[in-house]
Formats: sequence, structure tokens, C-alpha cells
Amino acid sequence: MSARLGVWLMRQVLARLPLRVLRGLGWLIGRLLFVLAAPRRKIALRNLALCFPQASAAQRKAWARECFVVFCQTFLDRSWLWAAPPELVLKRVQLQGALHELEGDIPTIIFAPHFYGMDAGGLALPLHTSRAFTSIFSTHPNPAVDAWFMQGRQRFGDVRMLNRADGVKPIIANLRQGGLLYLLPDMDFGPNESIFVPFYGVKTATVPSLSRFARLGRAKVVGMVTRLTPTGYVAEITPAWEHFPSGDVEADTARMNQELQRYIDPIPGQYYWVHKRFKTRPAGEPAVY
Repeated sequence: MSARLGVWLMRQVLARLPLRVLRGLGWLIGRLLFVLAAPRRKIALRNLALCFPQASAAQRKAWARECFVVFCQTFLDRSWLWAAPPELVLKRVQLQGALHELEGDIPTIIFAPHFYGMDAGGLALPLHTSRAFTSIFSTHPNPAVDAWFMQGRQRFGDVRMLNRADGVKPIIANLRQGGLLYLLPDMDFGPNESIFVPFYGVKTATVPSLSRFARLGRAKVVGMVTRLTPTGYVAEITPAWEHFPSGDVEADTARMNQELQRYIDPIPGQYYWVHKRFKTRPAGEPAVY
């Protein structure tokens, strides 16, 4: 199946299915992938073993299986998120929590970690605020899929998607003009861009961009967790973090990982464990994968 045909099916066929049917299809594909995609299954299980050593092997396996199911369900949900009528998206995607943090024109960074519902959360913001915001995403290698992703993520509101190669100037400029930044810095981008701070007790290569952008943009930081529910999604905004940035980049980045742990603990099966989060190791430490 070509990428163009796949995008057409998402827009014209899957977007029209009842949600329960689409979620059932995602459940089936996810269960199959858990069996067939052995390399990714092993990565997820290794990550969970490192982060939740106190949990039983059976519990970690259940979380990993859920991880695959939710991945497939949220991928298929992009069909209606990016093509269904706006009123349907509004009905299924709820924005809750400290919504007052989005009011006014104070530069604001939304720390939005890689939960599988992140694209639903990304749409919830422009549906509920008219403020301009930017976000940084990597380019998909397939042009048809990349165009579909970019169009979908910019469907509502004043949204500017930036490539990481675009640099920081447009990000800081938008923040200083009172905009929002939707930031997803919880990936392993290699040793050149990272510092090592704890994540679930493991020294983890972590980009310090949240602290850096908050300082340069004179911005407050709020968290945002988007979780999948039987009826759609709930995206929750946290109150602004106190005393952030602190002036200590390492301490700020360690705090970011601590906040992320608090967000993951209630719904570990909805976090992006298939990524090699611990691929980059401190000098002298052995590989974990």
C-alpha cells in the first residue's frame, strides 16, 4: 500500500467510522504488532524494566502490550482528528485543568511529553485559545506522510510547525511576542545536545531545551498530559511550575524529568516506551539495548 493511498483511506474511510469500531481495529492491530514487532517489543520491555524494577515481569509485559495497542489506536485516531468536522473533534477532545494559564499574553511553554495522545492535545490548544503557538517536529521521511502530518497539526488556529533545523530564533521570537510553545523534549537526541540527569533513577541523556527556552523567552512553563479515554481524549494543563527556570540548567533539566515521572506513573501504558530512551550512555557505561 502506498503512503498516498494510506492517507486517502485515513481521510475518506477511517475518519467516518464510529469511534468504538476504530478503537477495536487499533486494539487488534496493536495486539498483533506486540507479537510481530519483536525489536520494538524488546525495547519497550527493557525501558520498563529500567524504570519500574519493582513491578513484576507480568505487570511490565501488560504495560508494554498496552503501549502497542494505544500506539495503534492513537495513530488511527488521526483520521478523524485531522479530517472530521470541528464539532466532532471538540466533542471528543476535552481540555481541562489550569486553563487560566493560557489566558493573557505571558510567554508560555507547554511541556508536552511523548504520550501517545500528544497530537490530540496539540489540536485541543488552538481549539480553545486564539494565541499563536509554535511547535517542533522532525520531518517524516515519506513526503506524502509528512505533508499529512503537517497539515493535520496545523488544522486549527495560528500554528507554526518548525523543523529542528530552523534553529531557536523563530521560537524565541514567538514567545517574546506572547505566544505559546508546544515543546516535546523527552527524547534521546544524542550526546552533542544532551546532559545526563536522572530519569527513574537512571542517568539519562536529556536535552536542556526547556530550561533554555524558558530563560531566553522569559516564559513560564506548564505541563500538559493528554490521555486516551473510551470517548476520545482528555488533555490536562497543570499550574505553572514555581521557581522555573532556576538559573541552574542541570537542576532544571533534572526537575523536568521528575515532573515527567509524575505524569507517567498513573498511565505508564500510554507513554512512548518504544523509543530507545537510554541509547546514549555516559562514557564508560555499557549499552542497555
